[in-house]
Amino acid sequence: MNFVSIRVITGDVARLVAFYERVTGLKAAWANDDFAELGTPNATLAIASTRTVPLFAPGSARPAENHSVITEFLVDDVDAVHQNLTEYVTESVTDLVAEPTTMPWGNRSLLLRDPDGNLINFFTPVTRQAKEKYAAMG
Repeated sequence: MNFVSIRVITGDVARLVAFYERVTGLKAAWANDDFAELGTPNATLAIASTRTVPLFAPGSARPAENHSVITEFLVDDVDAVHQNLTEYVTESVTDLVAEPTTMPWGNRSLLLRDPDGNLINFFTPVTRQAKEKYAAMG
């Protein structure tokens, strides 16, 4: 098995895609107005309209109701990401949840919310063990 993507359902695909393009520096590949993907070497973040839900499972997903999933991005320097995003996050509808903090498991993490309220963690491994764990993904 290979984990390949996570899909976020939203009421405003263009807004959410623009946000993720800005905060990740990635360019989305659009399939149509209802579906876009931001790909990385290890996984893809798919963003889909509420209009896509009835196609695979009517009523199964609702936008802006996530309170348990954190989408995570491995970055070279989380403090630089924080500095670059501070003005943007403050001006946007997002919420800066936690400034860069070193976690007990060895990652330095920045936690914020996207425009739909979904949690995002940008992190950089800082301990030897964490760096070794993520060395192949860097």
